[in-house]
Amino acid sequence: MTMTPLETEIRRRIALAGPMPVRQYMTLCLADPKHGYYMTRDPLGRAGDFITAPEISQMFGELIGLWCAAVWHAMGRPENVRLVELGPGRGTLMQDALRAAQVMPAFRTALVAHLIEISPALRRRQQETLRTLDVPMLWHNSFDEVPDGPVIVIANEFFDALPVHQAVKQINGWYERTVGIDHADNLAFSIADEPIPLFDQLLPQQVRDAPLGALFEWRPDNIALQIGRRVARQGGAALVIDYGHTESAPGETLQAVGRHGFADPLGTPGEVDLTAHVDFQALALAAESMGVRVHGPLEQAEFLRRMGIERRAAALKANLSAEQAIGIDVAAARLTGEGRTGMGKMFKAVAFADPKLGALPGFVR
Repeated sequence: MTMTPLETEIRRRIALAGPMPVRQYMTLCLADPKHGYYMTRDPLGRAGDFITAPEISQMFGELIGLWCAAVWHAMGRPENVRLVELGPGRGTLMQDALRAAQVMPAFRTALVAHLIEISPALRRRQQETLRTLDVPMLWHNSFDEVPDGPVIVIANEFFDALPVHQAVKQINGWYERTVGIDHADNLAFSIADEPIPLFDQLLPQQVRDAPLGALFEWRPDNIALQIGRRVARQGGAALVIDYGHTESAPGETLQAVGRHGFADPLGTPGEVDLTAHVDFQALALAAESMGVRVHGPLEQAEFLRRMGIERRAAALKANLSAEQAIGIDVAAARLTGEGRTGMGKMFKAVAFADPKLGALPGFVR
């Protein structure tokens, strides 16, 4: 089988330095400047590898736009606010959110949009999508490039694409999981030669109690800490929507997706998307340590219902044919459903906010 260009590079690195941690492998697969998955393509939509909520229906982005406007009002209507989106995809969510925000013209006047995107291909797509909007827009490679001031942050399906570490529990400790080359000359998972020092002491009790052979995944807290620090010190709030679990727990969730189906994570490096579930407990604890108040997490279905998705669906259907109205119902069911294709239960929403803001829309009944 022909190797991808990135696999050739990964094998070169393994030959020089030995097996690499899963996190390093995942980082190369997604963000290698020449061959990384996100650096070379637009993976979204029916012609791509997966579809995100903003691509399913305009209702999703519109409700988030209303959430942002309501939060801005609760912040005291600052005259200059940074509306930040992490990993903006095709720009669809931002486009829909800003359209909905027209109901509060003063908010539109006060905001400058900041889009955090490392992919040249997706950045070009975002610029095309958003080029006609009358809102100042700036692009950055990282959150810490956003100028000081109050912020409202949106992160939809962003954290799941951040690389994870994996560790395997052995009788004498936890060992980092690595990617190396097996006896058949294939990329294969293995574990490091030595345990991670003092790792067990850092884990929640439910993870410490895992049986031998259990696997645990974790992400560095850098971005959650940055967001929490910024919100606590300069005011604002952040909304994170992603798929994952509400409590830290052992188990492998690393997966590869290509052409709307699952693939082998080691099979074609750089050609498929790699993700892992978000640990919302760890995410919330990191942000909370910076002094913010955590709201949620709660299931996406509940958040969207509290934000009024049913009313919005009814309003959209009012001027449509019966056939077109069915499309609205199908999209709403996809966003809030619990079945195999539904996103309502697997996806969660959590917010981090300046404690002075009190209750946030979508997180109170």
